[in-house]
Amino acid sequence: MSSLKSESLRRTVLDAAVAISAANGPDAISMREVAREAGVSHQAPYHHFTDRSGIFAAICEEGFRQLSEALLAPRPSNDSNMCESYVHFALQHPGHFRVMMRNDLCQLADYPSARMEADRAFDILVDEVKSLLGEGASDEIVKTQTAYMWSVGHGLATLLLDGPLELKLEGIDDINAFIHQVSRTAVTSIHV
Repeated sequence: MSSLKSESLRRTVLDAAVAISAANGPDAISMREVAREAGVSHQAPYHHFTDRSGIFAAICEEGFRQLSEALLAPRPSNDSNMCESYVHFALQHPGHFRVMMRNDLCQLADYPSARMEADRAFDILVDEVKSLLGEGASDEIVKTQTAYMWSVGHGLATLLLDGPLELKLEGIDDINAFIHQVSRTAVTSIHV
């Protein structure tokens, strides 16, 4: 199989797995279902991914790389922040997002390139928190505030994607304005 054809098949299989995750959650991913969704033989996914964990690792690696790019991208306004970027990433990439933080699906320690991308995204978040806190912040405060920012971003993203937040709030008129306001509230609390 030519290298170009092989990479095209890998991309097709990976896209199918991401689509399944986005539509039905990552637990719906099986090698057979990925092959069916991709329109390839049931053995084709095994040519690029030894098993289901290999597919999850590839989704994580790609997802964390895209998350890093989203976190580093120019922001639409001066008061936009990383928390907001994180939530928008999740809403735009639900197939990746639903896999990326699930250690039961992918043990990042077993996949060095996926772990490297995850570490890069986390380091970007830590650097943002350090910047918000200023030079004199202790390591303990940085850890606490990083956990807080990540929790707010991840929690809001999860509640918007999979949870009852919109129903409980009886609708959200402008989702972007809502995400912006929640994110600004989180950032403002860091300066305390």
